[in-house]
Amino acid sequence: MPEVDITIGGRSFQVFCQEGEERNLHAAAKIMDDEATAVLAQIGRIPESRMLLMASLMLAYKAAGFQDDLLAMEAKLNEAQSALARLRSAPAPAPERIEVPVVPASVTDTLAEIAARAEALAETIDGKRAG
Repeated sequence: MPEVDITIGGRSFQVFCQEGEERNLHAAAKIMDDEATAVLAQIGRIPESRMLLMASLMLAYKAAGFQDDLLAMEAKLNEAQSALARLRSAPAPAPERIEVPVVPASVTDTLAEIAARAEALAETIDGKRAG
């Protein structure tokens, strides 16, 4: 079992951990040291046990807040999953009917005749300019 040296609130401690957990232990000690440093900055020099108690309480307070946030997020997730399940189980909406206006053949024929006359006039004008 590895022995690890950590520092919390300016005080050194030797602790043991499972093989391979040294990195996590150092990370946890860093978090605890940050809290202990905050306690010392606010209160000043205090006995080791009180410093550790206050830092632990501050971390527990934060953890309780995170737990409340987690519960609220889980409730929102459950609500969203329920809404999604309702939407998935609901029948598909009826297809929307869209009517497209149809241009009558007589109008198409009239437009084609007008286009042909316009082209004939353009050719007549071009012919007069050239000649």
